[in-house]
Amino acid sequence: MAHLSRRAFVQSASAAAALTASSSLASAAVSRPRVLIGSGGTEGILAYDWNADTGTLTPAGTAAKLEVVDWLTTSPDGKYLFAACEVDSFNSKPTGEVASFAFDGDKLKPLSAENSAAKGTCHCAIDATGRVLLSADYGGGSAASFLVTEGKLTPVWIEHYTGHGPNTARQEAAHAHFASFSPDNRFAYINDLGNDTIHIYHLDAATAQLTPAGAYHAAPGAGPRTLHFHPNGHTAYSMNELISVVDVLEWSKADGSLTRQTSIELLPAGYTGPTRACDTVITRDGRFVYFANRDNDFLYSFKASPKTGALTPLKRSNCGGKIPRNFTLDPTERWMLVANQDSNHISVFARDPKTGLLAETGKDFAAPTPMRILFV
Repeated sequence: MAHLSRRAFVQSASAAAALTASSSLASAAVSRPRVLIGSGGTEGILAYDWNADTGTLTPAGTAAKLEVVDWLTTSPDGKYLFAACEVDSFNSKPTGEVASFAFDGDKLKPLSAENSAAKGTCHCAIDATGRVLLSADYGGGSAASFLVTEGKLTPVWIEHYTGHGPNTARQEAAHAHFASFSPDNRFAYINDLGNDTIHIYHLDAATAQLTPAGAYHAAPGAGPRTLHFHPNGHTAYSMNELISVVDVLEWSKADGSLTRQTSIELLPAGYTGPTRACDTVITRDGRFVYFANRDNDFLYSFKASPKTGALTPLKRSNCGGKIPRNFTLDPTERWMLVANQDSNHISVFARDPKTGLLAETGKDFAAPTPMRILFV
């Protein structure tokens, strides 16, 4: 049995009561998309039915029993699901777990489960071909690649990072936090929060092998947590967790390098309390970008230039709870769903597609320790 990670979790009785004990996904109407929630406790991958007419989530059982599910992603063809589990031990080794499943109607069929590179596996990402899965380990400061064959994982590459940053409380060592791929799928990126670095690699999609191609260095103490590419194909946003600042980057197709164009402050003027910037959401047309910030707990809406990716602030708004770990737009882009980790619920806010603005009040749906929201 895997052991829980460094992240303590709080499970409310009301949240637990709202979930069914089913070991498979309950049947869902075809017209209502399925939403999977990765739970940071022992509840595993939870299933909900989504009603886009009313912005409502209805519990539909447990999709898979895993511990400390930090991240979920699907293959490009939608046939397979991959999970990153931030456990301290797997297969009697001091690492996290990376698991894969096949969608089988309303059920998830386990395909494979592999050791990650180290403890604290918090993220995984699949490339555009569906042949390469990357994982990032916060606790162990490591990353790994896996070759994907019909959904099954084969370990290929491992990197253990060294170094540290000036924030002695959070940057005492390397902390890999996020994996991503370039718009043309030729390069891979690992955000290292502990070392203020985004590691850049050449990607061989046929073999899942990575070779060094340089690095982007954030400001000392910034803590680059995530990296998201704009639909324009040349702009990227790097979220600096420790200072709540977003670096707007220009991506080079020639060599995969990242060059800072400007930085965007997320905090209100005069704010001096605790802060941890978190995640990024970009609309499909690239006209709006949203950021989530924790501790003082807010969402921040921006208008974006589809051509340049330049950001114009619109409004900070309510996230609906405590510690917005992950958030996402539904397929209609008329609703924003927020996983409020410490509140044990998903908050749903209406969104105006024309103005990009989010409603200040929303609806809450119980979910124990929600870490990731994924429409499938």
